[in-house]
Amino acid sequence: MSDAQTALAARNLSAGYGTASVINELSLAIPSGRFTALLGPNGCGKSTLLRSLAGLQPLRQGDVLLHGTPIAGMATKAMARRIAVLAQGAQKPEGLTVNDLVRQGRYPHRSLLGGWSPRDAATVDDALRLTGMTHLRDRLMDNLSGGQRQRAWIAMTLAQQGDILLLDEPTSYLDLAHQIEVLNLVRDLIDNRKVTVVAVLHDLNQAARYADHMILLKHGALWAEGIPLDVVTADHVRDVFGVEVAILPDPETGTPMCIPRRRQEFQT
Repeated sequence: MSDAQTALAARNLSAGYGTASVINELSLAIPSGRFTALLGPNGCGKSTLLRSLAGLQPLRQGDVLLHGTPIAGMATKAMARRIAVLAQGAQKPEGLTVNDLVRQGRYPHRSLLGGWSPRDAATVDDALRLTGMTHLRDRLMDNLSGGQRQRAWIAMTLAQQGDILLLDEPTSYLDLAHQIEVLNLVRDLIDNRKVTVVAVLHDLNQAARYADHMILLKHGALWAEGIPLDVVTADHVRDVFGVEVAILPDPETGTPMCIPRRRQEFQT
Protein backbone atom coordinates (compact mmCIF):
# COMPACT_ATOMS: atom_id res chain seq x y z
CA MET A 1 0.00 0.00 0.00
CA SER A 2 1.53 3.37 -1.02
CA ASP A 3 1.78 6.40 1.29
CA ALA A 4 -1.01 8.05 -0.72
CA GLN A 5 -3.30 5.11 0.05
CA THR A 6 -2.27 4.87 3.72
CA ALA A 7 -3.68 7.21 6.36
CA LEU A 8 -1.79 5.77 9.33
CA ALA A 9 0.93 3.16 9.62
CA ALA A 10 2.78 1.44 12.44
CA ARG A 11 6.37 0.41 11.84
CA ASN A 12 7.99 -2.10 14.23
CA LEU A 13 5.84 -0.68 17.02
CA SER A 14 6.24 -1.86 20.62
CA ALA A 15 4.36 -0.41 23.58
CA GLY A 16 3.32 -1.33 27.10
CA TYR A 17 2.68 -0.20 30.67
CA GLY A 18 5.29 -0.35 33.41
CA THR A 19 7.19 -3.60 32.96
CA ALA A 20 4.37 -5.23 30.97
CA SER A 21 4.76 -5.41 27.21
CA VAL A 22 1.44 -5.21 25.32
CA ILE A 23 2.39 -4.71 21.66
CA ASN A 24 5.52 -6.28 20.20
CA GLU A 25 7.23 -5.14 16.98
CA LEU A 26 3.94 -4.69 15.16
CA SER A 27 3.75 -3.27 11.63
CA LEU A 28 0.54 -2.50 9.75
CA ALA A 29 -1.13 0.02 7.44
CA ILE A 30 -4.51 1.73 7.78
CA PRO A 31 -6.06 2.42 4.36
CA SER A 32 -7.20 5.97 3.70
CA GLY A 33 -10.93 6.67 3.40
CA ARG A 34 -11.93 3.22 4.67
CA PHE A 35 -13.39 1.63 7.79
CA THR A 36 -10.81 -0.47 9.64
CA ALA A 37 -11.99 -2.67 12.51
CA LEU A 38 -9.54 -3.76 15.23
CA LEU A 39 -10.51 -7.09 16.79
CA GLY A 40 -9.09 -9.68 19.15
CA PRO A 41 -9.53 -11.16 22.63
CA ASN A 42 -9.61 -8.99 25.75
CA GLY A 43 -6.13 -7.82 26.65
CA CYS A 44 -4.64 -8.43 23.19
CA GLY A 45 -3.59 -4.78 22.74
CA LYS A 46 -6.45 -3.25 20.72
CA SER A 47 -6.86 -0.11 22.84
CA THR A 48 -3.11 0.25 23.30
CA LEU A 49 -2.65 0.11 19.53
CA LEU A 50 -5.37 2.73 19.03
CA ARG A 51 -3.76 5.03 21.60
CA SER A 52 -0.38 4.50 19.92
CA LEU A 53 -1.80 5.45 16.51
CA ALA A 54 -3.24 8.60 18.10
CA GLY A 55 0.09 9.59 19.63
CA LEU A 56 -1.31 9.18 23.17
CA GLN A 57 0.74 6.12 24.14
CA PRO A 58 4.53 6.36 24.67
CA LEU A 59 6.32 3.94 22.35
CA ARG A 60 9.13 1.66 23.43
CA GLN A 61 10.18 1.06 19.87
CA GLY A 62 9.17 1.95 16.32
CA ASP A 63 7.21 4.72 14.67
CA VAL A 64 3.69 5.78 13.81
CA LEU A 65 3.38 7.48 10.43
CA LEU A 66 0.62 9.94 9.50
CA HIS A 67 0.33 10.04 5.71
CA GLY A 68 3.96 8.89 5.56
CA THR A 69 5.33 11.37 8.13
CA PRO A 70 6.41 10.24 11.63
CA ILE A 71 4.17 11.74 14.31
CA ALA A 72 7.00 11.87 16.86
CA GLY A 73 7.60 15.52 17.64
CA MET A 74 4.33 16.77 16.14
CA ALA A 75 2.60 19.42 18.27
CA THR A 76 -0.46 18.23 20.17
CA LYS A 77 -2.80 20.73 18.49
CA ALA A 78 -1.44 19.87 15.06
CA MET A 79 -2.16 16.19 15.74
CA ALA A 80 -5.66 17.01 17.01
CA ARG A 81 -6.43 18.85 13.77
CA ARG A 82 -5.70 15.66 11.85
CA ILE A 83 -6.76 12.85 14.20
CA ALA A 84 -9.87 12.83 16.41
CA VAL A 85 -10.16 10.25 19.19
CA LEU A 86 -13.23 8.94 21.00
CA ALA A 87 -12.00 7.11 24.09
CA GLN A 88 -13.61 3.98 25.49
CA GLY A 89 -16.48 4.71 27.87
CA ALA A 90 -16.37 8.49 27.45
CA GLN A 91 -18.12 9.95 30.48
CA LYS A 92 -21.14 12.18 29.98
CA PRO A 93 -20.20 15.64 31.25
CA GLU A 94 -22.65 16.90 33.85
CA GLY A 95 -24.65 19.99 32.97
CA LEU A 96 -23.49 20.19 29.34
CA THR A 97 -25.83 20.31 26.39
CA VAL A 98 -25.09 18.51 23.14
CA ASN A 99 -24.16 21.85 21.59
CA ASP A 100 -21.71 22.59 24.44
CA LEU A 101 -20.02 19.24 23.95
CA VAL A 102 -19.69 19.55 20.18
CA ARG A 103 -18.24 23.06 20.52
CA GLN A 104 -15.35 21.54 22.49
CA GLY A 105 -14.25 19.84 19.28
CA ARG A 106 -13.16 23.24 17.94
CA TYR A 107 -10.43 23.58 20.57
CA PRO A 108 -7.52 22.50 18.29
CA HIS A 109 -8.42 25.23 15.78
CA ARG A 110 -8.65 28.15 18.18
CA SER A 111 -5.89 30.39 19.49
CA LEU A 112 -5.57 31.29 23.15
CA LEU A 113 -7.20 34.67 22.66
CA GLY A 114 -9.30 33.83 19.63
CA GLY A 115 -13.06 34.27 19.89
CA TRP A 116 -15.83 32.09 18.51
CA SER A 117 -15.83 32.58 14.74
CA PRO A 118 -18.49 32.09 12.03
CA ARG A 119 -16.38 29.17 10.78
CA ASP A 120 -16.50 27.55 14.23
CA ALA A 121 -20.28 27.94 14.34
CA ALA A 122 -20.71 26.55 10.82
CA THR A 123 -18.50 23.55 11.60
CA VAL A 124 -20.50 22.72 14.72
CA ASP A 125 -23.75 23.04 12.77
CA ASP A 126 -22.38 20.71 10.10
CA ALA A 127 -21.24 18.12 12.67
CA LEU A 128 -24.67 18.15 14.31
CA ARG A 129 -26.40 17.78 10.94
CA LEU A 130 -24.19 14.88 9.83
CA THR A 131 -24.88 12.96 13.03
CA GLY A 132 -28.62 13.72 13.05
CA MET A 133 -28.32 15.67 16.30
CA THR A 134 -29.45 19.15 15.25
CA HIS A 135 -32.86 18.79 16.87
CA LEU A 136 -31.19 17.68 20.11
CA ARG A 137 -28.51 20.37 20.27
CA ASP A 138 -30.04 22.03 23.36
CA ARG A 139 -30.73 18.74 25.16
CA LEU A 140 -28.62 17.94 28.22
CA MET A 141 -26.23 15.03 27.66
CA ASP A 142 -27.64 13.45 30.85
CA ASN A 143 -31.04 13.15 29.15
CA LEU A 144 -29.93 11.30 26.00
CA SER A 145 -30.24 7.64 25.15
CA GLY A 146 -27.07 5.60 24.72
CA GLY A 147 -27.15 5.83 20.93
CA GLN A 148 -27.83 9.56 20.99
CA ARG A 149 -24.98 10.09 23.43
CA GLN A 150 -22.54 8.23 21.16
CA ARG A 151 -23.71 10.30 18.18
CA ALA A 152 -23.08 13.46 20.20
CA TRP A 153 -19.52 12.32 21.01
CA ILE A 154 -18.93 11.47 17.35
CA ALA A 155 -20.25 14.93 16.41
CA MET A 156 -17.62 16.42 18.72
CA THR A 157 -14.87 14.47 16.94
CA LEU A 158 -16.24 15.64 13.57
CA ALA A 159 -16.08 19.25 14.77
CA GLN A 160 -12.31 18.79 15.01
CA GLN A 161 -12.35 18.40 11.21
CA GLY A 162 -9.69 15.73 11.29
CA ASP A 163 -9.63 13.34 8.37
CA ILE A 164 -9.06 10.36 10.71
CA LEU A 165 -11.41 9.17 13.47
CA LEU A 166 -10.18 6.66 16.08
CA LEU A 167 -13.06 5.10 18.03
CA ASP A 168 -12.43 2.83 21.02
CA GLU A 169 -15.38 0.46 21.44
CA PRO A 170 -18.02 2.92 20.16
CA THR A 171 -20.80 0.29 20.44
CA SER A 172 -20.01 -1.08 23.91
CA TYR A 173 -22.86 -0.96 26.44
CA LEU A 174 -25.37 -0.16 23.68
CA ASP A 175 -28.36 -2.33 22.84
CA LEU A 176 -28.57 -3.81 19.35
CA ALA A 177 -30.66 -1.00 17.86
CA HIS A 178 -28.21 1.65 19.08
CA GLN A 179 -25.20 -0.39 17.94
CA ILE A 180 -26.63 -0.47 14.42
CA GLU A 181 -27.44 3.25 14.65
CA VAL A 182 -23.82 4.12 15.45
CA LEU A 183 -22.32 1.74 12.85
CA ASN A 184 -24.64 3.07 10.14
CA LEU A 185 -23.51 6.60 11.02
CA VAL A 186 -19.85 5.60 10.77
CA ARG A 187 -20.48 3.89 7.43
CA ASP A 188 -22.25 7.01 6.09
CA LEU A 189 -19.37 9.26 7.17
CA ILE A 190 -16.91 7.09 5.28
CA ASP A 191 -19.03 6.72 2.16
CA ASN A 192 -20.11 10.37 1.96
CA ARG A 193 -17.22 12.26 3.58
CA LYS A 194 -14.28 9.93 2.79
CA VAL A 195 -13.03 10.08 6.37
CA THR A 196 -10.78 7.31 7.63
CA VAL A 197 -12.18 5.42 10.63
CA VAL A 198 -10.40 2.93 12.88
CA ALA A 199 -12.66 1.35 15.49
CA VAL A 200 -12.10 -1.24 18.20
CA LEU A 201 -15.02 -3.67 17.94
CA HIS A 202 -15.92 -6.96 19.61
CA ASP A 203 -18.61 -8.39 17.33
CA LEU A 204 -16.96 -10.22 14.43
CA ASN A 205 -20.17 -10.37 12.41
CA GLN A 206 -20.86 -6.64 12.75
CA ALA A 207 -17.25 -5.85 11.88
CA ALA A 208 -17.39 -8.05 8.77
CA ARG A 209 -20.65 -6.41 7.69
CA TYR A 210 -19.59 -2.77 8.13
CA ALA A 211 -15.79 -2.64 7.81
CA ASP A 212 -13.72 -2.55 4.62
CA HIS A 213 -10.54 -3.68 6.35
CA MET A 214 -10.02 -5.83 9.43
CA ILE A 215 -7.07 -6.30 11.76
CA LEU A 216 -6.98 -9.30 14.08
CA LEU A 217 -4.61 -9.19 17.06
CA LYS A 218 -3.44 -11.88 19.46
CA HIS A 219 -1.02 -11.33 22.36
CA GLY A 220 0.02 -7.93 20.98
CA ALA A 221 0.94 -9.28 17.55
CA LEU A 222 -0.72 -9.00 14.16
CA TRP A 223 -2.46 -12.30 13.41
CA ALA A 224 -4.42 -11.41 10.27
CA GLU A 225 -5.11 -8.30 8.20
CA GLY A 226 -7.16 -7.63 5.09
CA ILE A 227 -10.71 -7.64 3.75
CA PRO A 228 -13.34 -9.44 5.88
CA LEU A 229 -13.39 -12.49 3.59
CA ASP A 230 -9.68 -13.06 4.25
CA VAL A 231 -9.75 -12.35 7.99
CA VAL A 232 -12.98 -13.97 9.20
CA THR A 233 -12.15 -17.63 8.67
CA ALA A 234 -12.79 -20.68 10.84
CA ASP A 235 -9.04 -21.17 11.32
CA HIS A 236 -8.44 -17.57 12.43
CA VAL A 237 -11.38 -17.57 14.85
CA ARG A 238 -10.24 -20.87 16.37
CA ASP A 239 -6.61 -19.79 16.65
CA VAL A 240 -7.31 -16.33 18.09
CA PHE A 241 -10.47 -16.81 20.16
CA GLY A 242 -10.31 -20.54 20.83
CA VAL A 243 -13.82 -21.07 19.43
CA GLU A 244 -14.88 -23.50 16.72
CA VAL A 245 -17.19 -21.84 14.20
CA ALA A 246 -18.79 -22.39 10.86
CA ILE A 247 -18.46 -19.52 8.37
CA LEU A 248 -21.54 -18.76 6.28
CA PRO A 249 -22.33 -15.85 3.95
CA ASP A 250 -24.38 -13.11 5.59
CA PRO A 251 -27.81 -13.33 3.89
CA GLU A 252 -28.03 -9.52 3.72
CA THR A 253 -24.52 -8.56 2.59
CA GLY A 254 -22.69 -11.73 1.56
CA THR A 255 -19.90 -10.94 4.03
CA PRO A 256 -18.59 -13.79 6.22
CA MET A 257 -20.68 -14.62 9.28
CA CYS A 258 -19.50 -16.73 12.25
CA ILE A 259 -21.80 -19.39 13.64
CA PRO A 260 -20.37 -21.00 16.82
CA ARG A 261 -20.60 -24.77 17.11
CA ARG A 262 -23.15 -25.82 19.75
CA ARG A 263 -20.88 -27.93 21.93
CA GLN A 264 -17.13 -27.58 22.12
CA GLU A 265 -14.17 -27.39 24.46
CA PHE A 266 -13.14 -23.74 24.61
CA GLN A 267 -9.44 -23.07 24.24
CA THR A 268 -7.34 -20.28 25.70
